[in-house]
Amino acid sequence: MITSDEEDLAINGTKRVIETLQTRDEKIDYCVVGEPSSSSHLGDAIRVGRRGSLNGTLTLRGPLGHVAYPDATPNSLHEALKCLTPLTNQVWDEGNEYFRATSFQISNLNGGTGAVNVIPDRVAIAFNFRYSTEQTEASLKRAVEKAIDGIDSRVTSELSWHTSGHPFLSNQGTLTDVVVDTIKQITGLDTEKSTAGGTSDARFIVPAGVETVELGPVNATIHKINERILVDDIERLTNLYQRIMTRVLTDSCS
Repeated sequence: MITSDEEDLAINGTKRVIETLQTRDEKIDYCVVGEPSSSSHLGDAIRVGRRGSLNGTLTLRGPLGHVAYPDATPNSLHEALKCLTPLTNQVWDEGNEYFRATSFQISNLNGGTGAVNVIPDRVAIAFNFRYSTEQTEASLKRAVEKAIDGIDSRVTSELSWHTSGHPFLSNQGTLTDVVVDTIKQITGLDTEKSTAGGTSDARFIVPAGVETVELGPVNATIHKINERILVDDIERLTNLYQRIMTRVLTDSCS
Protein backbone atom coordinates (compact mmCIF):
# COMPACT_ATOMS: atom_id res chain seq x y z
CA MET A 1 0.00 0.00 0.00
CA ILE A 2 1.14 3.54 -0.80
CA THR A 3 -0.28 6.33 1.35
CA SER A 4 -0.20 10.05 0.63
CA ASP A 5 -1.13 11.65 3.95
CA GLU A 6 1.32 10.10 6.45
CA GLU A 7 3.05 13.48 6.90
CA ASP A 8 -0.26 15.30 7.33
CA LEU A 9 -3.26 14.47 9.52
CA ALA A 10 -3.16 10.80 8.43
CA ILE A 11 -6.89 10.18 8.22
CA ASN A 12 -7.41 8.71 4.74
CA GLY A 13 -4.41 6.46 4.30
CA THR A 14 -3.19 3.59 6.48
CA LYS A 15 -5.61 4.41 9.27
CA ARG A 16 -8.61 4.05 6.94
CA VAL A 17 -7.24 0.80 5.48
CA ILE A 18 -6.81 -0.75 8.93
CA GLU A 19 -10.31 0.34 9.95
CA THR A 20 -11.76 -1.17 6.76
CA LEU A 21 -9.95 -4.47 7.27
CA GLN A 22 -11.18 -4.64 10.84
CA THR A 23 -14.81 -4.16 9.74
CA ARG A 24 -14.27 -7.06 7.32
CA ASP A 25 -12.74 -9.14 10.11
CA GLU A 26 -9.57 -9.50 8.03
CA LYS A 27 -6.26 -9.70 9.89
CA ILE A 28 -2.76 -8.90 8.69
CA ASP A 29 -0.16 -11.45 9.78
CA TYR A 30 2.98 -9.41 9.16
CA CYS A 31 3.79 -5.93 7.91
CA VAL A 32 6.98 -4.28 6.65
CA VAL A 33 6.80 -0.48 6.56
CA GLY A 34 9.21 1.23 4.18
CA GLU A 35 10.09 4.12 6.50
CA PRO A 36 13.69 5.43 6.20
CA SER A 37 14.92 3.54 9.24
CA SER A 38 18.63 3.31 8.43
CA SER A 39 21.07 5.78 10.01
CA SER A 40 24.41 5.65 8.18
CA HIS A 41 24.24 2.48 6.09
CA LEU A 42 21.30 0.60 4.63
CA GLY A 43 20.05 -1.92 7.17
CA ASP A 44 22.02 -0.67 10.18
CA ALA A 45 18.76 -0.05 12.06
CA ILE A 46 15.13 -1.14 11.94
CA ARG A 47 12.20 0.23 13.90
CA VAL A 48 10.16 -2.05 16.11
CA GLY A 49 8.25 0.76 17.80
CA ARG A 50 8.09 4.53 18.16
CA ARG A 51 7.80 7.19 20.82
CA GLY A 52 4.55 9.11 21.12
CA SER A 53 4.12 12.50 19.45
CA LEU A 54 2.09 15.25 21.10
CA ASN A 55 1.76 18.65 19.40
CA GLY A 56 0.74 21.86 21.13
CA THR A 57 0.09 25.46 20.08
CA LEU A 58 0.18 28.25 22.65
CA THR A 59 -1.28 31.63 21.69
CA LEU A 60 -0.85 34.62 24.01
CA ARG A 61 -2.61 37.95 23.55
CA GLY A 62 -2.01 41.29 25.23
CA PRO A 63 -2.11 45.00 24.36
CA LEU A 64 0.13 46.70 21.84
CA GLY A 65 2.63 49.11 23.34
CA HIS A 66 5.83 51.07 22.88
CA VAL A 67 9.08 49.28 23.73
CA ALA A 68 10.24 52.40 25.58
CA TYR A 69 7.47 51.91 28.16
CA PRO A 70 7.64 48.23 29.14
CA ASP A 71 6.12 48.87 32.56
CA ALA A 72 2.91 50.03 30.92
CA THR A 73 2.50 47.08 28.54
CA PRO A 74 3.03 43.37 29.21
CA ASN A 75 5.03 41.72 26.42
CA SER A 76 3.23 38.64 25.09
CA LEU A 77 6.40 37.31 23.51
CA HIS A 78 8.37 37.66 26.75
CA GLU A 79 5.60 35.88 28.63
CA ALA A 80 5.61 33.02 26.13
CA LEU A 81 9.37 32.60 26.42
CA LYS A 82 9.21 32.85 30.20
CA CYS A 83 6.87 29.89 30.50
CA LEU A 84 8.22 27.73 27.67
CA THR A 85 11.99 28.15 28.04
CA PRO A 86 12.11 26.10 31.28
CA LEU A 87 10.35 23.30 29.42
CA THR A 88 13.15 23.20 26.82
CA ASN A 89 15.70 22.68 29.62
CA GLN A 90 13.71 20.16 31.64
CA VAL A 91 14.87 16.55 31.85
CA TRP A 92 11.60 14.71 31.45
CA ASP A 93 12.91 11.17 31.94
CA GLU A 94 15.82 8.91 31.05
CA GLY A 95 13.80 6.68 28.75
CA ASN A 96 13.87 2.93 29.36
CA GLU A 97 14.94 -0.36 27.81
CA TYR A 98 12.88 0.21 24.69
CA PHE A 99 12.49 3.99 24.33
CA ARG A 100 14.77 7.01 24.24
CA ALA A 101 14.16 9.85 26.67
CA THR A 102 11.26 12.24 26.20
CA SER A 103 12.12 15.48 24.39
CA PHE A 104 10.43 18.88 24.05
CA GLN A 105 11.06 21.05 20.97
CA ILE A 106 9.68 24.43 19.89
CA SER A 107 9.13 24.23 16.14
CA ASN A 108 7.42 27.50 15.15
CA LEU A 109 7.13 31.04 16.54
CA ASN A 110 5.01 33.80 15.06
CA GLY A 111 4.39 37.24 16.50
CA GLY A 112 5.05 40.94 16.28
CA THR A 113 3.96 43.71 13.94
CA GLY A 114 7.20 43.97 12.00
CA ALA A 115 8.12 47.23 13.73
CA VAL A 116 11.18 47.15 16.01
CA ASN A 117 9.72 49.59 18.54
CA VAL A 118 6.32 47.98 19.13
CA ILE A 119 5.57 45.46 21.88
CA PRO A 120 3.61 42.65 20.18
CA ASP A 121 0.00 42.08 21.07
CA ARG A 122 0.03 38.43 19.98
CA VAL A 123 2.43 35.52 19.74
CA ALA A 124 1.77 31.93 18.70
CA ILE A 125 4.24 29.14 19.46
CA ALA A 126 4.02 25.57 18.19
CA PHE A 127 5.86 22.81 20.02
CA ASN A 128 6.15 19.05 20.14
CA PHE A 129 6.79 16.31 22.67
CA ARG A 130 8.35 13.04 21.53
CA TYR A 131 7.66 10.96 24.59
CA SER A 132 8.55 7.57 25.97
CA THR A 133 6.29 5.27 27.95
CA GLU A 134 7.72 6.92 31.09
CA GLN A 135 5.30 9.77 30.36
CA THR A 136 1.64 10.04 29.48
CA GLU A 137 -0.22 12.55 27.38
CA ALA A 138 -1.98 13.78 30.51
CA SER A 139 1.25 14.32 32.47
CA LEU A 140 2.81 16.34 29.64
CA LYS A 141 -0.27 18.50 29.24
CA ARG A 142 -0.34 19.20 32.97
CA ALA A 143 3.31 20.32 32.90
CA VAL A 144 2.62 22.85 30.13
CA GLU A 145 -0.56 24.09 31.78
CA LYS A 146 1.30 24.60 35.05
CA ALA A 147 3.99 26.62 33.25
CA ILE A 148 1.35 28.85 31.65
CA ASP A 149 -0.20 29.59 35.04
CA GLY A 150 2.75 31.88 35.78
CA ILE A 151 2.21 34.40 32.97
CA ASP A 152 1.18 38.03 33.52
CA SER A 153 -2.51 38.26 34.37
CA ARG A 154 -2.94 41.00 31.75
CA VAL A 155 -2.10 38.48 29.02
CA THR A 156 -4.67 35.91 27.92
CA SER A 157 -3.68 32.44 26.79
CA GLU A 158 -5.12 29.80 24.48
CA LEU A 159 -3.68 26.29 24.34
CA SER A 160 -4.60 23.64 21.78
CA TRP A 161 -3.38 20.05 21.36
CA HIS A 162 -3.09 17.47 18.60
CA THR A 163 -1.92 13.89 19.05
CA SER A 164 0.08 12.46 16.16
CA GLY A 165 0.54 9.08 17.81
CA HIS A 166 0.91 7.24 21.09
CA PRO A 167 4.08 5.28 21.95
CA PHE A 168 3.95 1.69 20.70
CA LEU A 169 6.12 -1.42 20.59
CA SER A 170 5.58 -4.28 18.16
CA ASN A 171 5.58 -7.95 19.08
CA GLN A 172 8.86 -9.41 17.88
CA GLY A 173 8.67 -12.90 16.44
CA THR A 174 9.04 -14.59 13.05
CA LEU A 175 9.06 -11.43 10.92
CA THR A 176 11.56 -9.61 13.11
CA ASP A 177 13.90 -12.60 13.15
CA VAL A 178 13.70 -12.96 9.38
CA VAL A 179 14.38 -9.25 8.81
CA VAL A 180 17.40 -9.23 11.13
CA ASP A 181 18.84 -12.37 9.54
CA THR A 182 18.20 -11.20 5.98
CA ILE A 183 19.90 -7.86 6.61
CA LYS A 184 22.92 -9.77 7.94
CA GLN A 185 23.02 -11.99 4.86
CA ILE A 186 22.74 -9.19 2.29
CA THR A 187 24.59 -6.31 3.98
CA GLY A 188 26.75 -8.06 6.56
CA LEU A 189 25.41 -5.71 9.26
CA ASP A 190 24.11 -6.59 12.71
CA THR A 191 21.07 -4.34 12.68
CA GLU A 192 19.90 -2.34 15.69
CA LYS A 193 16.30 -2.78 16.81
CA SER A 194 15.23 0.76 17.61
CA THR A 195 12.20 2.88 18.55
CA ALA A 196 13.87 6.20 17.72
CA GLY A 197 12.89 8.71 15.07
CA GLY A 198 9.63 10.37 14.19
CA THR A 199 6.15 8.98 13.87
CA SER A 200 5.16 6.55 11.14
CA ASP A 201 2.05 4.77 9.92
CA ALA A 202 3.13 1.76 11.96
CA ARG A 203 1.26 3.53 14.77
CA PHE A 204 -1.98 2.39 13.15
CA ILE A 205 -0.79 -1.11 12.28
CA VAL A 206 0.84 -2.33 15.52
CA PRO A 207 -2.22 -1.66 17.73
CA ALA A 208 -4.18 -3.98 15.43
CA GLY A 209 -2.00 -6.83 16.72
CA VAL A 210 0.25 -7.04 13.66
CA GLU A 211 3.94 -7.87 14.00
CA THR A 212 5.50 -4.90 12.25
CA VAL A 213 9.03 -3.96 11.25
CA GLU A 214 10.06 -0.66 9.70
CA LEU A 215 12.91 -1.06 7.23
CA GLY A 216 13.95 1.53 4.69
CA PRO A 217 16.72 3.72 3.29
CA VAL A 218 19.18 5.98 5.12
CA ASN A 219 17.48 8.94 6.80
CA ALA A 220 20.53 11.25 7.07
CA THR A 221 18.89 13.98 4.97
CA ILE A 222 15.30 13.50 6.15
CA HIS A 223 13.30 16.78 6.01
CA LYS A 224 16.39 18.66 4.82
CA ILE A 225 16.98 20.60 1.61
CA ASN A 226 18.09 18.16 -1.12
CA GLU A 227 16.64 15.16 0.71
CA ARG A 228 18.06 12.12 -1.04
CA ILE A 229 19.10 8.46 -0.95
CA LEU A 230 21.67 6.44 -2.86
CA VAL A 231 20.41 4.89 -6.09
CA ASP A 232 22.32 1.69 -5.24
CA ASP A 233 20.36 1.44 -1.99
CA ILE A 234 17.10 1.22 -3.93
CA GLU A 235 18.22 -1.98 -5.63
CA ARG A 236 19.64 -3.42 -2.40
CA LEU A 237 16.46 -2.53 -0.53
CA THR A 238 14.39 -4.21 -3.24
CA ASN A 239 16.45 -7.37 -2.77
CA LEU A 240 15.96 -7.17 0.99
CA TYR A 241 12.17 -6.89 0.64
CA GLN A 242 12.01 -9.74 -1.86
CA ARG A 243 14.12 -12.03 0.31
CA ILE A 244 12.10 -11.19 3.42
CA MET A 245 8.76 -11.84 1.71
CA THR A 246 9.97 -15.09 0.21
CA ARG A 247 11.26 -16.39 3.53
CA VAL A 248 8.22 -15.33 5.57
CA LEU A 249 5.73 -16.74 3.05
CA THR A 250 7.72 -19.97 2.69
CA ASP A 251 7.91 -20.44 6.44
CA SER A 252 4.20 -19.66 6.82
CA CYS A 253 3.18 -22.17 4.18
CA SER A 254 5.52 -24.95 5.25
